[in-house]
Amino acid sequence: MENKQYKEMTVEPGTYIPDLGFNYPQDDAFARMLTSKIDRDIAFDETYPWIDDSLKMRLQHWFGYNFVLRGLLYPYLRIAYGLKIKGRHWLKQYKEELKNGGITIANHMFVLDCPCVLAAIRARKDTKIPMYAENFRTKLHWFLVTVGGIPVPETMAALKQFNLAFDEFHRRGSWIHVFPEACRWDFYKPLRPFRKGAFSMAYKYKMPIVPCVITYRERTGWRKLFKKNQPLLTVTIGEPLVPITTNSRKVEVDRLREVAHLQMQKMAGITHNPWPIVPEDE
Repeated sequence: MENKQYKEMTVEPGTYIPDLGFNYPQDDAFARMLTSKIDRDIAFDETYPWIDDSLKMRLQHWFGYNFVLRGLLYPYLRIAYGLKIKGRHWLKQYKEELKNGGITIANHMFVLDCPCVLAAIRARKDTKIPMYAENFRTKLHWFLVTVGGIPVPETMAALKQFNLAFDEFHRRGSWIHVFPEACRWDFYKPLRPFRKGAFSMAYKYKMPIVPCVITYRERTGWRKLFKKNQPLLTVTIGEPLVPITTNSRKVEVDRLREVAHLQMQKMAGITHNPWPIVPEDE
């Protein structure tokens, strides 16, 4: 692989690194590799319904979780991608700390990576997921809303409403899932820098960070008959990180981000990660 980050990365013996021939960006860790095909006009400003408690939406969430996620996608991921889950014992061990919800984070590497994580933690229907707003203007709109997607706002006025909505979601005991790498790079191995949003939420809401890593396995057996160019997947759940609220916000956000990134590197089998932990533009 010609990508300079891959050349600099080192991994533990036996760590599988897929090569799908993608030309990954080398200088901008937040460059978007995919463009959204817009098919609807939605304004994500202060008029957007950041909290939708309508009967229609409640039914949509119920249907989405029970039929689309649990009934279709979870079995599909098990069959087509051999999805394996490791580390669930951490959720039991930290049951008391997680009783009012947690914030899962993961590497953003697959169109169905979010369902992979939701399957791993056996998510409830009230999981909320901040997402790139432009994707809600595509044919994925119904699916994103159904699984708990909340578009990241496009105006400062809307940001206030977005924050108030998450205050309410937290009050209701919702879990939150964040991709701190911000954008998706399909089947990428190194960990990219982390934005601080998830860790700021953890400090604000006194919620544990639950680090998850999606890693790859070589496709074997009868699974070679389809999806031949894509690896099998494993989700590993790491030990939750409980915020130290006696620290200042800045100190604790920085600590959580660094510890999470280093922990996820280890979980991914990476011994030297080529990207920095903190984005260069912060």
